[in-house]
Amino acid sequence: MTENSETIVPSRLFPRARQSADSTAKTVVHTPQTEHPAYRLAFQDTEFLLREDLRPVRFQLELLKPDLLLDEARIASTLVFYGSARIPEPAKADALLAAATNARGRAIAERLVAKAKYYDVARELARLASRCPRDAEGRRHFVVCSGGGPSIMEAANRGAVDAGAETIGLNIVLPHEQAPNQYVTPSLSFQFHYFALRKMHFLLRARAIAVFPGGFGTFDEMFEALTLIQTGKISRLPILMFGRDFWNKVVDFEALADEGVISHKDLALMNWVETASEAWAIIREFWGRAAEDCPCD
Repeated sequence: MTENSETIVPSRLFPRARQSADSTAKTVVHTPQTEHPAYRLAFQDTEFLLREDLRPVRFQLELLKPDLLLDEARIASTLVFYGSARIPEPAKADALLAAATNARGRAIAERLVAKAKYYDVARELARLASRCPRDAEGRRHFVVCSGGGPSIMEAANRGAVDAGAETIGLNIVLPHEQAPNQYVTPSLSFQFHYFALRKMHFLLRARAIAVFPGGFGTFDEMFEALTLIQTGKISRLPILMFGRDFWNKVVDFEALADEGVISHKDLALMNWVETASEAWAIIREFWGRAAEDCPCD
């Protein structure tokens, strides 16, 4: 090295995984040894990664991938939407009624159609939240996040798109064929194998949760959030309950308190609302200055 030459210190000594993978693909010599699955690089060996005893690794990967990509997208907080995948969009309500083949089916269809108004409410709440500007560090807050499916989930993602904003969909592998709704931002559309990891991602960035009428999945997600707040595992945040008549019919919350299995003060964890403006006002009041720059109309 000469006296005037510059010393350049490499940023890393080990090759990147991508380099190793590409190099292996180009230089492999075909022998019985190299053809055997044991010779594959571990991170390229799907059969190895899918072994039963690799479940902890798959858990970690399913936790890490969305977290890293959401960080890279500068998403700091979310407004999470829970609700049925069966409530129709108002414009499609007549088709649902027409599809009923018997009296019982028509009665059920009529009840679902009566809840179609919540599609528009979810869409409007998502639109309001999606108008929040980025903060001083360029991060987005109250980003709309849904399960990525149809109905209430679609309405939420659609409302964000109405406002010109990106929106998250956390899809899950199910036995029947399904796909993310068309309004989920492709780069923020995630697919999960494990319900537990999906539910964790719903809450990691959540700063408010909007709960619309729904079935088993909605119950599961809602009660987990309430339990985590009740037990102090997560900090309190607004739980916005839409459709008081529906919820009081299917769950007697007051009876739970009267029976002593929950405290009466636990009932205050839920905020009963019917409109998007009511819900957004509660969010703004709860978070104060953190939400004061978000438009309210």
